[in-house]
Amino acid sequence: MTAYVALLRGINVGGHNRIAMADLREVATGLGHGDVATYVNSGNIVLTSDRADEEELGSELADAVRERLGVAPAVLVRPAAELEQVAAANPYRAEPDPKKVHAVFLPSPPDDGARRAVETALARAADRGSRDEAEMVARVLYLHTPDGLGRSVLAELLSRGVTRSGTARNWATVTKLLEMCRALGG
Repeated sequence: MTAYVALLRGINVGGHNRIAMADLREVATGLGHGDVATYVNSGNIVLTSDRADEEELGSELADAVRERLGVAPAVLVRPAAELEQVAAANPYRAEPDPKKVHAVFLPSPPDDGARRAVETALARAADRGSRDEAEMVARVLYLHTPDGLGRSVLAELLSRGVTRSGTARNWATVTKLLEMCRALGG
């Protein structure tokens, strides 16, 4: 059995697409996954499965949530080993406040156009006085927002394109999910 984290995009945000975490755990357990646990009320599931195809797992979870709970979130699934890599690659580990570092999990590695869009957004944000930083590594865009995500010029600029298909988690959440995966032996 492999430990995975499933990240649901766009649920329980601003009162929209409400899903109780108990219901979400029931859906995942009903699909035959083991050790199902959720973390905070924003669609983070840790589970074990004998299936190896993360895209298939994500599609299956998304379909089941839509059918049983009436909400259609995008679901990105990553094995625990990849979450370990995400943690190791964090270029902003020196930031003491984990809520000022975010990992935007993308469905696929960014192409050259996405990389150029990030560079353009960084330049535009800097021109507006932003201290925000960003770096892409594999399928993750790391954001460092020293003035907070809610005030981030860069996050706003990126939300219109590059990060639209991804789902972001602050570093406190990433490290907690990794801790939960490790507890499963993943």
